[in-house]
Amino acid sequence: MSGIRIGDVIHFYDRISVAVIQLTGPIRLGDTVHFLGRSTDFQQAVASMQIEHQSIEEADAGQEVAMKVTSQVRPRDKVFKITTEE
Repeated sequence: MSGIRIGDVIHFYDRISVAVIQLTGPIRLGDTVHFLGRSTDFQQAVASMQIEHQSIEEADAGQEVAMKVTSQVRPRDKVFKITTEE
């Protein structure tokens, strides 16, 4: 498996465990993403995404999305989409 960088965390709402991500690549529900930073390193499936409080199934580069996360993330953490190589 390898990853393609698809964005950066720009904000984290700790009470509701939601990360705001500025996308540089496409993402959709069901994708597996990897959050990586100085003290952040975990993977999770994308189960919930929103733009302006509206649920979405996919988003493209240039958009800001809010995503429910399973661990704390920090601004400037990098986000990668996990891909399988065959």
